[in-house]
Amino acid sequence: MTGYGRAEATINDVKYIVEIRSLNSKAADITLKTSLIPREKEMEVRQLISSALNRGTIDLFITTEKSSGAATSSTLNKSVLNAYLAQVNDALKDTGWRSATDGDSGAAIIASLLRMNDVFETAREDFSGESWTLLYGAIKEAVAHLDEFRTHEGVSLMRDVLANLESIESFIPMVETFEAERVAAVRQRIDARMAELALQPDTNRLEQEIIFYIDKLDINEEKVRLRQHCRYFRETLENEEFPGKKLGFIAQEMGREINTLGSKANHAEIQKIVVKMKAELEKIKEQSMNIL
Repeated sequence: MTGYGRAEATINDVKYIVEIRSLNSKAADITLKTSLIPREKEMEVRQLISSALNRGTIDLFITTEKSSGAATSSTLNKSVLNAYLAQVNDALKDTGWRSATDGDSGAAIIASLLRMNDVFETAREDFSGESWTLLYGAIKEAVAHLDEFRTHEGVSLMRDVLANLESIESFIPMVETFEAERVAAVRQRIDARMAELALQPDTNRLEQEIIFYIDKLDINEEKVRLRQHCRYFRETLENEEFPGKKLGFIAQEMGREINTLGSKANHAEIQKIVVKMKAELEKIKEQSMNIL
């Protein structure tokens, strides 16, 4: 859901630069970080962004830039400048410097203050009719560029997520190679313990107990469900328009099966494979947060 878009519109010799950025979010959290959009037009802009981008933490900025040779319509706000000066002078009381305006350094401070926000007031454009049409067009263009940015990123993201998914699927046959060895090891440990204690158990009863114990360690169901979840994850990613939330839920189910595999493993090599599965699944979870 991350992305960036930019567009420009020139209205009455003033260039309006529209920038929009998006970060991950479960809902559409839209902030218009500009005072240039008329209040009566804000809902229209929000609806445009929400319908085009669906969700994300979205910030819209609009800045202005005078065209070369254009007459200035800015006026100095003396009260704001004096307020900044008062704050600087107050901060310099303990330095022995009498005033922020003393000497060459004082001139540099004044020059800096003149670049502060609100020191100059620019006459606002009356956005109506053609003016608003031009600005709104720039906003739409910036939104479209952000959406295009997301689309390109999504292609790369999909490739990475599918690679992680294939890794998890490839680990399942590796687990199966150790299953027979695991059952033999369990039987060997029980037989060795019986011999150590010089016990002569009932053979039939012992076989029943061994079968019961091995059955508790059976991981066939977990493997089947994990494979099913992987297939469902792939189908959802490839076929649904906005799969992000559903992918998160499927990843949770995959995690449950992998955790159960680990708890039933009773084998060092299988435990190592389970750790690798978890590492790939964490990558999938992180990436899924960035999928609409």
